[in-house]
Amino acid sequence: MGKETFTGDVAFEVRGHLGIITLNRPKALNSLTGLMCESIRVQLADWADDDAVAQVVIRGAGDRGLCAGGDVASVYWEMVEKQPQDGGMPLPGGVPGYQADFRAEAFFASEYAMNHYIATYAKPFIALMDGVVLGGGVGVSAHGSHRIVTERSRIGMPETTIGFCPDVGGTYLLGRAPGELGVHAGVTGVHLSGADAIHLGLADVFIGSESIDDLIQALTGEHVDKVLPALVREPERSGLQDADWVNQAYSQDNPVAVVHALEEIGQRVPEAAEAARTLRTKSPTMVHVAFRAIRAAREMPLEEALSQEYTIAVHALRSHDFREGIRAQLIDKDRSPSWQPDTLEGVSAELVDRYFSPVESRELSFSRA
Repeated sequence: MGKETFTGDVAFEVRGHLGIITLNRPKALNSLTGLMCESIRVQLADWADDDAVAQVVIRGAGDRGLCAGGDVASVYWEMVEKQPQDGGMPLPGGVPGYQADFRAEAFFASEYAMNHYIATYAKPFIALMDGVVLGGGVGVSAHGSHRIVTERSRIGMPETTIGFCPDVGGTYLLGRAPGELGVHAGVTGVHLSGADAIHLGLADVFIGSESIDDLIQALTGEHVDKVLPALVREPERSGLQDADWVNQAYSQDNPVAVVHALEEIGQRVPEAAEAARTLRTKSPTMVHVAFRAIRAAREMPLEEALSQEYTIAVHALRSHDFREGIRAQLIDKDRSPSWQPDTLEGVSAELVDRYFSPVESRELSFSRA
């Protein structure tokens, strides 16, 4: 057995030449806390300088999945405490809502720094994307060098469901998917199979879940590029490979035109009709914001995309929809959010622009030292 240490809700172990990160909150489906994110980044930095550690793997405790995202329930209670009483987004510039310090801002900054560090890690970073991998779970895995899915993988960026925008570098990843598939996945929050994730560029290879233990054992003594090919299998064909309706509908200039196109195409293609119905249930504001953010991130390096996401998050913490979305999904669980505005057609360009306006002293940057 190797040396094993615990920091908060994440375990670190060195077994042979393999550093093992285990997200260890199985009852919360391994949702990430700020301490977990910071601990992972610090441990990775230590292993980067340790010649005894040749490669790193990340996995989730329990049998349900790698990670269901960030621990946003705690963010809800902070918004209840610190938002203006009317719950609406105030204008920046000397407004109390922007003067207040949110602990969640530090959480997002720590999480995004971890995402960036994983993406630039000098040693192989092997992500076992088995089971549920949502939101922050994508951020802790899909930036790795070797991203492995199984028949149990269920991957997605469901942020618009809770009045938020895909983050953790998700706009960067989705922006590089073929055609308009990344925009579709980001605004609808649709769950992807392992085959879908490979097709969209969120994962690399497919193995059977029964091979995971054998893979970890082999990685303790051999380089991933030597042992992984023998375990790789061909997944079933992704249904999104033939989804021409996605490119046709999402080539429109804005989400209102997109949903109208989906509704028209949906008269012939059931999947398009379902996508239109799904979009109508999400935060209208955040569908607009996510649509713009993913498209903009196509032309951005990861650092810039993360900085854009952080600016959006700063504004979202002061918004009605983020608080209301978490309430409906995770607090009261009535699944009946009351969005403001409540239709895609009701979202103004001014409101969307506000989410992309940097707030002084609340801008994220990355050192290139």
